[in-house]
Amino acid sequence: MAAAPLLRAGGCCRRHRRFPLIASSSCSSSCSAGGAAGQRGERPDSAGLGFSPPAHSHNDWIGPPDKHSNLRPVIFYVPPEESPLERRLREARQEAQACNQRFWARHNCAFRQEKEEFIYSRLKAKGLEMRDETGQKATLNAEEMADFYKDFLSKNFRKHMQYNRDWYKRNFTITFLMGQVALARALRWLRWKKKNVER
Repeated sequence: MAAAPLLRAGGCCRRHRRFPLIASSSCSSSCSAGGAAGQRGERPDSAGLGFSPPAHSHNDWIGPPDKHSNLRPVIFYVPPEESPLERRLREARQEAQACNQRFWARHNCAFRQEKEEFIYSRLKAKGLEMRDETGQKATLNAEEMADFYKDFLSKNFRKHMQYNRDWYKRNFTITFLMGQVALARALRWLRWKKKNVER
């Protein structure tokens, strides 16, 4: 399988020998954004991600973590002769990444907001401000924060269970499509080899 370059902050790259089963994150871009990206020689799905692979690249590119979801966005290479089955696989992977991005961005946003509200309420109950005399942000001890973590996990248990079920379903679909694509490519190679032998 082709190698996938990894874009890292600071311009350093490395290559993966296998593509991830589901990639870190991806979001669907609008037609207008895709058109603008195309005019700049970028791939349409790179619009708004903060990085763009070289136009001549024939690999998937993995970028730096998204600041909201902490997931790495992946820009998938689209071969010029992509078969309908290969397109289904690519779109399934893109859809899985988009769902992961939405879920974890919302989850992390809710976590940060509720954590701040919890700290504020506990400090207020103690008659303390959010910042101490030196201007440092006031914090709670580990035992007090454990109450928040336990409550947050309990409150979001059903959401996490539903996310896990969806995640497994999507991965099963992607794995099944990967097998079909691998079989189709093997058969195509065998037909090509047989044709060359007969010549």
